[in-house]
Amino acid sequence: MTSDETASRASEHGHEPHATGLNSRLNWLRAGVLGANDGIVSTAGIVVGVAAATVERGPIFTAGIAGLAAGAVSMALGEYVSVSTQRDTEAAMLAQEKWELEHQPDAELAELVDIYESKGMTTETAERAATEMSEKDAFAAHAEAELGIDPDDLSSPWQAAFSSAVSFTVGALLPLIAILIPPPTWRIPVAVVAVLVALALTGALGAYLGRSSPWRPTLRMLIGGGIAMAVTYGIGSLVGTAVG
Repeated sequence: MTSDETASRASEHGHEPHATGLNSRLNWLRAGVLGANDGIVSTAGIVVGVAAATVERGPIFTAGIAGLAAGAVSMALGEYVSVSTQRDTEAAMLAQEKWELEHQPDAELAELVDIYESKGMTTETAERAATEMSEKDAFAAHAEAELGIDPDDLSSPWQAAFSSAVSFTVGALLPLIAILIPPPTWRIPVAVVAVLVALALTGALGAYLGRSSPWRPTLRMLIGGGIAMAVTYGIGSLVGTAVG
């Protein structure tokens, strides 16, 4: 039975739909991969654009460091706000579930039986399972079955923010170093190759964490990164020519 069919059946019985919870144990990895991708692409776009306008290392380094710092702070704040909102929502749902268990225990037990039936159990088995689970830890059983939330494993905003900031910084350092070390004529080609390789690796890692095929995510990352660098290179060349 699909999740939509399960939600529909729950609605027919007057129960709230069963939300799919996030795995908070992988939250920092998700934030880390996204942060690294953003760090690579955004910083690569900045330094390639500046390198197209000037051969001086000073402006390239300054622009790259400024982009790295601003991006890391922005990513950390964004993750903190996002995960904090998610955590607040989960906490509110858990509080509501606890209230319902205290004031409507019979209705909640019937709801748990419906959930187990929707997963393929017979009525007899579902009733026995719901009773045993409720006797052991009714709150945890309902939180997991109805909401998809582990009350003892909520997502951490600070963990996500720290992971995102660190990974963005690590990702941003790659194009910055790649474009500063080579001589002027090789800076942009070396940076482009380094960035594309890094994007391919992070795209494949993201697909692995999401348990999906790596080809499409990796291809999207390569195309997106290539377009970003091409656009900023073009702008940098035009600005450099105009200013020069």
